[in-house]
Amino acid sequence: MSDSADLVILGGGLVGMTLALAAAKEGISSHVIDRATEAELTAEGVDGRASAISTASWNLFCNIGLGDRLAPLGCAIQAIAVTDAMKPGRIDFRPGADEGTLGLMYANRDIRMALFAAAKEQPLIQWHTAAEAVERERGEHGVRVTLRDGRVLSGSLLVAAEGRQSPTRDEAGFSLAKWDYKHRAQVTALYHEKSHEGVAWEIFYPAGPFALLPLLDENGRHRSALVWTVAEKDAAAWTGLSDRAFLAEVQERVGEILGKVELAAPRMSYPLNFHHSRHLVDKRLALVGDAAHGMHPIAGQGLNLGLRDVGALVEVIADGMRLGLEPGDAQVLARYERWRSVDAFMVMSATDALTRLFGIPGRLPSAIRRLGMSAVQRISPLKKFFMEEARGMSGDLPKLLRA
Repeated sequence: MSDSADLVILGGGLVGMTLALAAAKEGISSHVIDRATEAELTAEGVDGRASAISTASWNLFCNIGLGDRLAPLGCAIQAIAVTDAMKPGRIDFRPGADEGTLGLMYANRDIRMALFAAAKEQPLIQWHTAAEAVERERGEHGVRVTLRDGRVLSGSLLVAAEGRQSPTRDEAGFSLAKWDYKHRAQVTALYHEKSHEGVAWEIFYPAGPFALLPLLDENGRHRSALVWTVAEKDAAAWTGLSDRAFLAEVQERVGEILGKVELAAPRMSYPLNFHHSRHLVDKRLALVGDAAHGMHPIAGQGLNLGLRDVGALVEVIADGMRLGLEPGDAQVLARYERWRSVDAFMVMSATDALTRLFGIPGRLPSAIRRLGMSAVQRISPLKKFFMEEARGMSGDLPKLLRA
């Protein structure tokens, strides 16, 4: 491949590499640039997180040829239990026998390795690892990115997929709505005595949600991912706990749901904040994934929202190219922004409201929340609506996210 491609994608993570593969399926070539090496990106323990992949996101993976690689690695989410501090009045989301699952749980490392293996087989993708962009130029007729080693890569459209701290977004001067939740997520994986039976638990405490997410058994041992949100002011105390003391705190909150628990992965933590870019495009530039919007992990929708960006961007580019337009054409980018802005804003607003609603302490707010959950539990159409939202199958879906 020459040093010119249709897309120059900055960031080769889960969203950036999925974009490159989805684009290649439409005959669209790309450079993918990442500062890390492949070994660093796939090393054990580098990213201990797991992601809930919605039905729509699974459709995307299948439609770009990753279904066979990923199918053996995911754990089906058969049900979701939502409870306010394990008190009476919980919601149980469980689809009917003919309705499929509520999604699949994957270790991020497994998704990343599948993406990288597929990218190596795709001639329309040129993957540059251990490469740093030191200069970005966006002109009337294309874009140019100069790497630290002096190489110059060119294309029609620059895509920022570098994550929350995107230097490309910041350099372009995008305006962000943002705030700090003053929360920190503690993330790890647990072995446990009892089977999770495919149930994801979302247990809300005033200090933050405590999520147990089903993973595939490992070496005959039952396993779940843990995402536990604590107040930032208490974070140092929590992260400073020994593994033994940490497990004792986890066990107290898990109770007998999973039996005795043990650590199955290193513990990680990171601060939680909200940001949403007022615009998603500029001259020959598009934002995708966390570069465009970052949210609280309370509903597990962050990666899925980024994958909806991917599906929409590829579709508008492919449609435009069939009409003779370049990927970086202003008309193409305007359609992408119109499509994604409303959906992203709605999802993020709902997630933010949920975070604030369950963060209100006190007996009365707890009683009101549990009353509301009891109502949802009894009203079938309302439960079905929330399950479709969890599956990501609502709204104007890009073609790649449809079955």
